[in-house]
Amino acid sequence: MGRALIGGLLRAGLRPEQVSAGESQPAARAALAREFAVTATADNRAAIEDAPVVVLAVKPQEAVAVLGALAAPLASTRPLVISIVAGVRLAALESACGPGVPLVRAMPNRPALIGAGITGLYAPASVTAAQRDEAAQVLRAVGEVVWLAAEEQLDVVTALSGSGPAYFFLLAELMAEAGRQLGLEAAIAQRLAAVTLRGSGLLVQSGDEELARLRAEVTSPGGTTEAAVQALTAAGLGSAVVRALTAATQRSRELATRSVT
Repeated sequence: MGRALIGGLLRAGLRPEQVSAGESQPAARAALAREFAVTATADNRAAIEDAPVVVLAVKPQEAVAVLGALAAPLASTRPLVISIVAGVRLAALESACGPGVPLVRAMPNRPALIGAGITGLYAPASVTAAQRDEAAQVLRAVGEVVWLAAEEQLDVVTALSGSGPAYFFLLAELMAEAGRQLGLEAAIAQRLAAVTLRGSGLLVQSGDEELARLRAEVTSPGGTTEAAVQALTAAGLGSAVVRALTAATQRSRELATRSVT
């Protein structure tokens, strides 16, 4: 996701010399320098030197240690720190950074890789309007942003949009397999499912129509779509989706509790 942000920011007009990345893996450092012409270093302190914005894009289990090692320079310059680390609460991030460092939590999703993501953002009251705007500008480089009223809502965002692409991929996978079982060649069935998934998403974004209305426009009374929708409803699709998002939300909360303790 850090790589996606670098690419998005450069496409949005940031110059390569304005971006510095701290990366511990030599191969990844070389790839960043080669592909984006940005400064990539194994020294995180050097990477954040004089930076007005610092993006924390590491594995959850590494977040507190990485920030803790940077506590002194962060306290000295107090840049805006944007965490895109899943499940690590502000309390843990603030404890690692030390007091006075403005923090924003962000939950982007995988379509950010192609600039088509959406990110849920949360900032405490201590973060200024200008800093909120700055955080939103960074994440808009890879898609849309929405602001949340409470940090706990990030767990639901994780379940809905963060994990959400997998749900659509699963549905397309199952549709393709059903098409194969009903007589289509596997490659054709997969192509039909994949392009239908893409086109449906584009239709949703093309206007302001409600999802229910879009579905109704495709569902002619007594037609094939109605038969399929009735079968899905009878199979309990609605309650299954609620259970799935509830499970993902609960898991996000469990992981967050572990990060604090």
